[in-house]
Amino acid sequence: MTTVNVRYMVRDTKEAIDFYTRHLGFELISDQSPAFADVKRGDLRLLLAGPTSSAGRAMPDGRKPEPGGWNRIQLIVDDIEAEAARLRAAGVRFRNDVISGPGGSQVVLDDPSGNAIELFRPRAAPPRS
Repeated sequence: MTTVNVRYMVRDTKEAIDFYTRHLGFELISDQSPAFADVKRGDLRLLLAGPTSSAGRAMPDGRKPEPGGWNRIQLIVDDIEAEAARLRAAGVRFRNDVISGPGGSQVVLDDPSGNAIELFRPRAAPPRS
């Protein structure tokens, strides 16, 4: 099995479907709004769990699953500057500007519920001799 499933808690499944399909190239698999929807991009299946889903129920200690935080999916892009500019022009909210490190460049944006998504462009490998 090559598909990877990731669950994101969302405030509004319809809003999440629109965001992921319109801005990030995901395809809708199913929509059982307002409780649940799932979308896919390549081998990533993103489970969008609304507040009325079973995944949104309080834990025995009273904690309630909610969107946000810093755990995130990472989407590989060819031109990170162009992708960031395109998404900013569409009104997508970013947490930072593009930064570069030893492995490449990254920028973190939020979906409508505040879940983090990282766009990443790997550093080009040096040419082989």
